[in-house]
Amino acid sequence: MLWNKEEKYIKVPYDKESDLEDAVNEVKDALFGSTRIYLDDKKKIGQKGGTNNLPDGYLIDLTNKQDPKIFVVENDLARHQHLKHIAVQILEFSLSFETSKVKVKNIIKEMLQNRPGEWKKCEAFAKKNGYENVDYLLESIIHKKDSFNTLLIIDELGEELETVLISRFKFPVEVTTLKRFKTDSGKLLYEFEPFLNEVAQDTEKVDISDIDTIVIPAREDGFKEVFIDENCWYAIRLNSSMIPKIKYIAAYQVAPISAITHMAEVKSIEQWKDTNKYILHFTEPAEKIKKVPLGSSKGKAPQSPRYSSRDRILNARSLDNVF
Repeated sequence: MLWNKEEKYIKVPYDKESDLEDAVNEVKDALFGSTRIYLDDKKKIGQKGGTNNLPDGYLIDLTNKQDPKIFVVENDLARHQHLKHIAVQILEFSLSFETSKVKVKNIIKEMLQNRPGEWKKCEAFAKKNGYENVDYLLESIIHKKDSFNTLLIIDELGEELETVLISRFKFPVEVTTLKRFKTDSGKLLYEFEPFLNEVAQDTEKVDISDIDTIVIPAREDGFKEVFIDENCWYAIRLNSSMIPKIKYIAAYQVAPISAITHMAEVKSIEQWKDTNKYILHFTEPAEKIKKVPLGSSKGKAPQSPRYSSRDRILNARSLDNVF
């Protein structure tokens, strides 16, 4: 329940998948932000005689000017879909996508042409970032290596499902939950985290195309026993679509040190045991760097993993310059 003195909001499950789809369209501007375009036309992809699927939509992500992406979107209700079904559905999306890239491009192009405002947004991005036109922009995104990304929008996310999604796929799978609440008078309220919100918080000063470092908060015992002695850091949550960008890891030692003190190059990122978290292995032992202290704003102290860039950290006077 969500409550205030005027009214209370009771959680209301979605009766059917189409209700969730309507909710996504209702909140899409706040959920995805101004640099992403959500297209919800349903059109089959895949080769004739091969694997064919009907995605619920596509998300064009123009946040990173150097690496625009397209996510294939699946909307699901947790209570209606078995874990294996969701995993199989996502796998089949990847197979259909890889075998029909020209078809996917044409489908997305047609959707944009039917939405003049969204077409103009892609046109402006293409012109500003060196693409000849929208057609060439879509061609570049879809035909590049490792171009398949998927977004699962679901009403409830259990740890088991999240672990399955991490362990089963080599391509990025982002997951967003969207919950619905209602008052007795019929007012609706939606609960969600904006898509890749953790990344958005860290790109106010750092361009997303420059991100290459994850900054982790570390207590004294964990820092010495793991970061320094084991040359790794584990049980860390990461956005799957950000993993390919992470080349370095920096350690922020909590109070009383309250500073970034060490950095290491990342050799590999793997699932941590049978969990929904990751372990980062270092190429070499972490190196001590010039301290980057907390600075004037205590709110800058990392409470969870944060994204930044190696160069920004090495040149920073305080955390105010890092995030």
